[in-house]
Amino acid sequence: MHHPLAELATMADLDAALAGSVFRPILIFKHSATCGTSAMAHEEVDDLLADSTPPVDLFMVRIQGARDVSRAITDRLGIRHESPQVLLVSGGRVLWHASHFRVTARSIAAALTQHVPEL
Repeated sequence: MHHPLAELATMADLDAALAGSVFRPILIFKHSATCGTSAMAHEEVDDLLADSTPPVDLFMVRIQGARDVSRAITDRLGIRHESPQVLLVSGGRVLWHASHFRVTARSIAAALTQHVPEL
């Protein structure tokens, strides 16, 4: 199965994603491979994507493999690092974010409905 989450593995990937958020909102999912809560959040993101195709570009940061990218997200967007964490970004600004057990298909869908005008 093709996974629609593009990986943010390098600073260049992050730069391109944030620059692109000026034209189309992005959703960033920060995932920790060693955290059970993050595994459950990943399933929630997968459930959301199985039911719909959100009008945003979708990205994932695997924290253990891209700590510099994860830190840069915190620094550039001004949102404290959490894991798991999901951030909805438009124009380089965070419109909404959630972490831990608040990362659910339902909460993400509600945020998209509220913040992305194409819905």
